[in-house]
Amino acid sequence: MISDDERFRVFMEAAGCIPGGVPEEIRKTAAADHVPVIRRSTQDLLRVILAAKKPETVLEVGTAVGFSAVYICSCSGASVVTIENNGERIRTARKNFEKAGMSDRIRLIEGDAEQVLPGLKGPFDLIFLDAAKGQYIAYLPDVLRLLAPGGILLADNVLQEGEILDSRYAVDRRNRTIHRRIREFIRAVSVHPDLETAVLPLGDGLSVSVKKTGNRPV
Repeated sequence: MISDDERFRVFMEAAGCIPGGVPEEIRKTAAADHVPVIRRSTQDLLRVILAAKKPETVLEVGTAVGFSAVYICSCSGASVVTIENNGERIRTARKNFEKAGMSDRIRLIEGDAEQVLPGLKGPFDLIFLDAAKGQYIAYLPDVLRLLAPGGILLADNVLQEGEILDSRYAVDRRNRTIHRRIREFIRAVSVHPDLETAVLPLGDGLSVSVKKTGNRPV
């Protein structure tokens, strides 16, 4: 059965709303190799956020094959720092950066994000989390340190195909740890005094947070 995301892609292609070029080539190759990349609806929102925010610096946690980093660069003038620890995907990502002519705008750091993040210096105008979902809560202190005031934090796949909405007792025992950690992350960004956050049922769930600048509405 065709997925809603695929139906949406077909509809948008027919409407002439799907950008082509190297990013689309990377997406198609990734799909053929069963490597997940951000879903089409998430791409669309990201493109709009990039147009509105016009970030100069972007941090991505979870490079995979480099689709998101190339997409961000193709939609903005930003430079991207991205983190990945899978050797095979790192090699593919570097080839894709070169193919897109963006190697000079994308810096790929090899290693585990939980170990890499404490050594980074910000600020970043936009941070995109798309790595191990159960580690989002562990990344959060450094992510908030690195995020510029007024900066935007995006965290992808926070609904886990809707499973995050279920009671932990309805979730397979093997998935309960990630279920608990994602819920902790959603609560943390939702109640954090320095963030304004919305969780959107877009793609597989996307949380969007803005770091407050200190100015309060009258």
